[in-house]
Formats: sequence, C-alpha cells, structure tokens
Amino acid sequence: MKFPRSTRLHEKTVDYYRFIREHTKETKEFSVTKMCQVLKVSRSGYYDWLKCPMSQRKKKDMQLKEKIRQIYQESRKTYGSPRIHQKLLREGYTIGKKRVERLMQELGIQAVARRKYKATTDSAHSKPVADNYLNRDFTPEKPNKSWVADISVP
Repeated sequence: MKFPRSTRLHEKTVDYYRFIREHTKETKEFSVTKMCQVLKVSRSGYYDWLKCPMSQRKKKDMQLKEKIRQIYQESRKTYGSPRIHQKLLREGYTIGKKRVERLMQELGIQAVARRKYKATTDSAHSKPVADNYLNRDFTPEKPNKSWVADISVP
C-alpha cells in the first residue's frame, strides 16, 4: 500500500519534483532524466509522485491557507492564530487551533504588534527650566562663547 506523498517524502524532495514538473512541462529545455540527476532525486520517485493524487487533507490545507492569508491581510497583519481561529469558526469552518498555528507557520506569517504611543515630553511641569541665553542666535561673536548640547530620548 502506498502512502500519500505528503507523508512519505521530505518537503525538499517535493520542491524538487515541483521544479522538475514546471521546467520540463513548459520549456522542454531539459529532460526529466537530466534534471533528476542534477537535483539528486530518483526518476522513478518523480514519476510515482506525478501519479499519486494529492490527499484530501492536503487539498483542504491549501484552501485553508488561502482563507488564513485573506483574514491575515484584512486584519492588516494584526491577527494571530487565536483570532484567526475564532474567525474561521464563526465562518463555519471546523478546524482546531493547532492546525491554524501549523498552517500559519507554514505560510511564515505571525501577528505584528503595533506599538502604543508614548509621550516622551512633559512641558507642563513645575520643575526649574534653564535660562535661554542664546535666544536662537547660533552665531556667537568669538569662539568658546556659546556651547550647545542636545539630549535625545528614544
């Protein structure tokens, strides 16, 4: 009994097979045999992979990935797996939280936390303020007459 290709092949090998399929189908520039030799995969494995239909779970995962990507984009990349999971449940999908996490990880997406605004200057305070001797005149008459400094707070 043959297992579905997703469980018996390494993801890198599947990527090679996809590459071979794309570049031998359209351009016919290279033969399947030559491409398999260069990529160090078996030719018979490639043909087995072509014949084996995609599993139902893999097809469903592909559909879910598209939906997850859509929800993620609509949320301006702020939704993580818990929110996306809740949204999928509300839309009628039957899916577990761990599956959403796995699919998001495969897509390489995660929530981007927005930084909250933090005021760094408090002008309305009762502390003493240094006198302004320069009055925005930054051209002193002679050297070492005026010294200036800047304190920047992140």
